[in-house]
Amino acid sequence: MMLALKILMAYLLGSLSGSLMVGRWRGVDIRNQGSGNAGGTNAFRTQGFGFALATVFIDVGKGALAAWFGGQPFAGDPGGLVPALACSAAAIAGHVWPIYHGFRGGKGAGTMIGTLLVLWPLALLPVLGVWLLSLSLTGFVGLSTMLAGLALVPSAWFLQQGEMRLPWLISAGAIAAFLVFTHRSNIMKMRAGTEYRFTKAMIWKRLRRDG
Repeated sequence: MMLALKILMAYLLGSLSGSLMVGRWRGVDIRNQGSGNAGGTNAFRTQGFGFALATVFIDVGKGALAAWFGGQPFAGDPGGLVPALACSAAAIAGHVWPIYHGFRGGKGAGTMIGTLLVLWPLALLPVLGVWLLSLSLTGFVGLSTMLAGLALVPSAWFLQQGEMRLPWLISAGAIAAFLVFTHRSNIMKMRAGTEYRFTKAMIWKRLRRDG
């Protein structure tokens, strides 16, 4: 019963969308601009660096708070990794389908990063490494995010040991599949040749050209 309450609280926390909260102060709803997504990438494209930074800070922070809270003993619930993972999943779901904002939110990547900061910070090295490498090669933020999520699976296999490996393998597979699901529109746009490309990030292409 207490775990269910913690999961509900984590979902409600995840429903606090960073871009939409900051957007209210500025009088904008970025779901009506750019790609129509309420995440950090569209915030950066439509409103600039400062707006995007505030958005990411809120979205990462709520993921971290949900993961921490989920792992704490609470009113008979012993806490631990499994409740923390369950609350992390609820917070990510809240970000994607926020009850306060008509169930139209972001794609979950920022909130997922927040949960990893608390539960498995070492995983951020391969995740961010794959994301940066892919972005610098392709310029596609969505593709880079999906590949970064997929990198969690081999990371769980090689970096986790003993009884911790199985729950993290399951979680890593679920995260990877979920990120592919929430980025399905990006896949369609890439196939159609209409996906936004962050060309300034493609440093390897510039180095080859300049060299």
